[in-house]
Amino acid sequence: MKTHLHCRSAVLLAMSLLPGSALATPMPSLTGTWELTAADTLYADGHRVHGFGEHPQGRMMVDGEGRYVIEIYRVPGMNFVSGNKATGTEAEFRDAMMRNSVHYGHVMLDTVHHHIIFDVERAVFPNWEGKRQVRDYMLEGDRLSYQVPASSTGDGTTAISEWRRQGN
Repeated sequence: MKTHLHCRSAVLLAMSLLPGSALATPMPSLTGTWELTAADTLYADGHRVHGFGEHPQGRMMVDGEGRYVIEIYRVPGMNFVSGNKATGTEAEFRDAMMRNSVHYGHVMLDTVHHHIIFDVERAVFPNWEGKRQVRDYMLEGDRLSYQVPASSTGDGTTAISEWRRQGN
């Protein structure tokens, strides 16, 4: 399936570069290093809160083949009193799990349906492994945002991630 996806992306890119193509511009690229600028939660009643705290930190890196890694953290985290991650308390373990969102795999843009598609290989939350995550996205220059639909969060909220590409 991955070979098929990469071939499809290559064909779309080639078509976009042909003179007179129906696709007038080259496919947008996610390649590079992105800094997290917001990790928010939108509730059904319209109010929005910082889902990973006031000053979340994170990076997304995407290579030229569409391989990605995402790390999002709420800072600061709770230190383990024992100093040993194998002997934390229930509260320390819960905080360690809930303060981050970390996964890697392959990513691509479906510009026709305006979806960013993550094929997750590994994740801190094992239920995501081997799964496809499809999100609505907006890409404007070096700014990217995408939304996790309420049906995927399980609690009726919409998670919103916003990123800014570094360098260039």
